[in-house]
Amino acid sequence: MFKGFITVRPACPECGLDYSFADPADGPAFFVMSGVGIAVTLMFLWMEIALRPPMWVHFIFTLPLFVVGCLAALRPVKAWLVSEQFVRKASEAEFSFLGRSGPKQPDA
Repeated sequence: MFKGFITVRPACPECGLDYSFADPADGPAFFVMSGVGIAVTLMFLWMEIALRPPMWVHFIFTLPLFVVGCLAALRPVKAWLVSEQFVRKASEAEFSFLGRSGPKQPDA
């Protein structure tokens, strides 16, 4: 599904499925940063309240945990969002009322 770390291939090399429908945009990054950020922040707060470590311990423990957590979760979350777009047949929104305002006026 991927070429490189998170770049989606144009098509599946096994079955030929065209991935042009897949555009998760910034969704995976948002979900991963939010989830990992909340989890690591709660761990940071617990550690600070329970153990009272010096600040250098937080730099050695907490910052790498943020980075590793985000990088480890990004690829599976992106794959999940692409698969959801396929299963749910996601496509661009099409609105029939664009460009009109109010009730239709008769032509004069």
